[in-house]
Amino acid sequence: MIIHKLDNVEVNLENGHKYALRDIKKGENIIKYGNPIGHAVEDIKKGDHVHSHNIKTNLSSNLEYTYKPDFIPTVKVESDQTFMGYVREDGQVGIRNEIWIINTVGCVNKIAKKLAELTGAHHFEHPFGCSQLGDDQTKTQLILKGLVNHPNAAGVLVLGLGCENNNIPVFKEVLGKWNDRRVKFMNTQDFDDDIAEGVRLINELKEYANTFKREPIPISKLKIGLKCGGSDGFSGITANPLVGSFSDSLISKGGSCVMTEVPEMFGAEHLLMKRCPTQELFQKTVALINNFKDYFTRHNQVIYENPSPGNKAGGITTLEEKSLGCIQKGGLSEVVDVLDYGDKAQKNGLNLLNGPGNDIVAITNLTAAGAHIILFTTGRGTPIGAPVPTVKIATNNNIATRKSNWIDFDASPLLTGTSMEDLTEKLTDYVISVASGKETRNEENDYREISIFKDGIVL
Repeated sequence: MIIHKLDNVEVNLENGHKYALRDIKKGENIIKYGNPIGHAVEDIKKGDHVHSHNIKTNLSSNLEYTYKPDFIPTVKVESDQTFMGYVREDGQVGIRNEIWIINTVGCVNKIAKKLAELTGAHHFEHPFGCSQLGDDQTKTQLILKGLVNHPNAAGVLVLGLGCENNNIPVFKEVLGKWNDRRVKFMNTQDFDDDIAEGVRLINELKEYANTFKREPIPISKLKIGLKCGGSDGFSGITANPLVGSFSDSLISKGGSCVMTEVPEMFGAEHLLMKRCPTQELFQKTVALINNFKDYFTRHNQVIYENPSPGNKAGGITTLEEKSLGCIQKGGLSEVVDVLDYGDKAQKNGLNLLNGPGNDIVAITNLTAAGAHIILFTTGRGTPIGAPVPTVKIATNNNIATRKSNWIDFDASPLLTGTSMEDLTEKLTDYVISVASGKETRNEENDYREISIFKDGIVL
């Protein structure tokens, strides 16, 4: 057990929970990260455990916001750092040279799985693409479009059934232009031996993929997704600030980061709004927050129904506390764009992406937005992986040690004296190695999956 004494209060550095540094009166705000995370529901004595039994959230419904920008503009720096990646015919850059099978509909999931087993391609099961209406079908199509167009895939087999709502002719209208050497289409109903035809097409895609070779590419071409899941009391102290430091560094070198999980911005959104350099971006961020709150209330759910049981066991008490820790993944750089669900990140810098916090939905969303790699911080541990390399960054040494088969990087040395600058440099070196071909734990374990957001009826 690591005990740290602060203002004569002994704090256990292993359990991630909070202890009062002074007496706190009933009704007084509880301050962490320099901001309120709730209020005391009873008098709290110095040294007392501060958690769900004695504090409550301050969150309520939609708020009105005033634009008051307060940020230091990102200073661009020259960097000679490179990674070994693939330049595609359309100019996009990939860090993997894989063959992906993208289903138009869930009915062909098992055919896709069998084709993947026979050929070494990657497939991503989902239950949608039929019996959906309106926005739900559009969301499915946009996510699948983002996956088809992702540059980590050298070749893609779009696999359909033939009778689904999102049939291949319909999906082609959403997809727009494609390279017919890189993207093949197949309706399984059209072939007597669908497996043989699928293998034939994948072999053609492999031949095309083999025309690409790794070459040095500037680090400015990297797009990194930012995600946290299974968070604990250390998330906002170690791993998330570390990722934020990396994010600022990458952005200063011309790179891009994408942060989603809108419900885990509630209570901290005012800090992101201050980092909007224009009134237009500020208004887009306000809409991002309030529209998602409307989604909760439209379904008669309370806005602050978070953190999860695991988060609470790890020391997180209120949604404000979780959010103030969560947004640290985005560092201090200004916001350059606010993206809707299914949009692709186009601007270098910090992008905010509409979407829920659910881990599988969020990593799918980030992948479809064009992230080459996802930095995924966790204090409780999770094996989950996206279609792209998903770097698990442990907030504490216990989970890094116990679940080394899941964890790629340990941020806990920040608790024991390692400087943020040194660990940021180490994380940057690791990210470059992944971009250059080093496999992450999710890749080694072949833990890759997707999930698509839905909000409507199913026929």
